[in-house]
Formats: sequence, C-alpha cells, structure tokens
Amino acid sequence: MNATQQSARDPLEQWTTFNEAMAQPAIWRAWADPLAQHAKAISSWLRARDHEEIWFCGAGTSAFIGDALCPYLNAPPRQARFRPVPTTDLVSCPGNFVRRDRRILVVSFGRSGNSSETIGALDLLDAQMPEADRLHFTCNADGALATRQMPGPGEQRVVVLPPGTNDSGFAMTSSYSTMLLSALACLDDHPPLALSETLDRLAEAGEAVLGAALALARSSPKPPARAVFLGCGALTGSAREAALKVLELARGRIPTAWDSTLGFRHGPKAIVDAETRVHVFVSADPHTRKYDIDAANEIRRQFGAENVVVLGAAGTGVDLHVPAIGNDAWTSVLYVLAAQMLAIAWSGALGINVDNPFTEGNLSRVVEGVTLYPYAAAR
Repeated sequence: MNATQQSARDPLEQWTTFNEAMAQPAIWRAWADPLAQHAKAISSWLRARDHEEIWFCGAGTSAFIGDALCPYLNAPPRQARFRPVPTTDLVSCPGNFVRRDRRILVVSFGRSGNSSETIGALDLLDAQMPEADRLHFTCNADGALATRQMPGPGEQRVVVLPPGTNDSGFAMTSSYSTMLLSALACLDDHPPLALSETLDRLAEAGEAVLGAALALARSSPKPPARAVFLGCGALTGSAREAALKVLELARGRIPTAWDSTLGFRHGPKAIVDAETRVHVFVSADPHTRKYDIDAANEIRRQFGAENVVVLGAAGTGVDLHVPAIGNDAWTSVLYVLAAQMLAIAWSGALGINVDNPFTEGNLSRVVEGVTLYPYAAAR
C-alpha cells in the first residue's frame, strides 16, 4: 500500500495540514519544468552579477532553509560565500550586517511574504543597502516579496512558487520543502543530478517516507514525552526544522531539542530520559555517517533501543528508510517530511487542532504586530 492509498482511509485526512504534507511529492513533480526555466534564467543572472556574499534570509522555518543549504553550498570547489542571516537578526541587530563595501545578494524566503520581519528587512535594505541585489522565493503571489519593487541600483528577481505551496495550515510543510528545492535548483552550480531526475526521485521517495513515518508514529501506543532530532552538516538544519514542527504541532506539549550528532554530547544530551525519543538523521557521506551511527548506538546503550529512531539509507541499520538522492542537501527535505508526518500524527493523537494548534491566538500562521523601529546607521 502506498502513502496515497493509506491516506484515503486515514482519520488524519480531516486536517488540511495532513493533506498539504501528503501533496508535496506531486507538487515537486509538477513544478520541475517551470523551476528548470527559472533556474536557467537566474543562474545566468548570478554569473553576470558575480556576488561576493550571498545571504539567506527568512524568519523561523524560512530561516532554517539557509541553515540546511549553507554547509553544502560553501563546500569545495565552490567559494565559501553563502551566509545564513535570519531576518529576525537582521531587523533587530542591523549594525551586525549592514555593509556597502562588497557585492551582496540577499535571498529571501517567505511563505506569505508579509511577515513583520520580512517588511522590516525590505525597509532596511531599501534604506541602507540599495546596491545589494535581491532574489525572492515566496509562495504568495500577492505578498510583499512577490510584488514590492526595490529602489535600486541593485537588481531583483522573484520566484513565485505554485499556489499549492502556500500552506493554509499553521505549520509550514510544502512551503518549506519547495522553497528549499527551488533555491538549490537556482544556486547549486555543481548539482549531483539533472533537476528533472532529482525531483522525480525525491517525489517517489517522499511518498514512501510519508507513509513509513505515519506507520512509525502509529507503531507506538502514545507520542513520546520529548523528541530530539540530530544530524550533521545540512542535516543539522533539517534537525532544527524537524524539532520546530513537533514543538508547534504538539502545542508545546512535546518539548523538543536539536543539534549535530557530535554537539549533542556536549551538554544538550541532558534532555534525554526514559520517555524521550531521539531521531538520528544519518548522512549519505561515508565519513560523517560513522559519527551519526555511533551517536545512535551510544543512546541505545544508555537509554534503550526503544528510545532511538534512525533515519537514513538502507544498509545502515535504519528504522525508517530515507534514500540518499544526490547528497545530504538535496535529500534533506525527505528527513523533514518524516518529521512533519510524525508531528501531525502526534498532534492528532493528543487531541490537538492540527491546522491551528493555538486557537487562542498566542501564535499565528503569519507573524504580525511586531513594532518596527527605524535604523540610524552609524556614520
């Protein structure tokens, strides 16, 4: 039984978030040809502009895209010029970032393209860095990232993703995965596979991963009391997004943590107890994989096999098969799909409104109402 057949009879289908998560493989397939055209044009533009620094900007989940992409895009033979710059940092501490002494490209990600920090970042760039080029990836054709023009002299390009990526549920699902893949298509000048082949293989694997993750969530009598997600390199960024998905959709009732597999030993492992489930994202890199597997084995010895879930390619003693497609950066979306489905299933099992866990309004789908203060640059 494939994931689509299983979902047709699943009670979680009542939730829009579940259906949006399940739709991701189909969205990637349909987006492949239009994305290839965008990537061709943007790659040519980037070569002509010859940027010295490239910033990845966004807030929350949108910021975590940069965390996943930078380790890979900065690796040899490429120049180490990519930098994660969350809009939450850029807006609150502009003095740490604003500069006009080099050719900079600001890549912005946003599901709505209208969050307070997005508007604040655009205002700041207009006023303080008008020479910087901009590349926007957004899921909302009517949002500021899609429609707002910059004053120049810098240049701007915009990629508006398919309407289906503009998730209506609280949690970002297809918006995250499709923005990440779109950015890779445009910025990876040494891709491991042709784009059409990559997206087709990811879509096929995504269907299997979604179904397997749902079955894994249902295999335990109850959700874990705590959840931890670990990974190295690009998969550290994926672990961060995975932890947030569970924390959000469980309404904070499942505390989460994330780290690199080696960094976790340096204090953060204190979160683990007998009711914690640790999810280890195993790298496709043979060297890195050794550390991932060692971490999983150590936690098994100390806390029991039932406290560890290993996700990765076949032949590495995994509990959930995630095939390596290209490399960890391209495959990273599959690990996040697994976490999305775990989070959705656990949220439903806890009796939470999966589409809007915070019905009282403490958290909202689009962050609004942040007071934005004008920045007077030091002279």
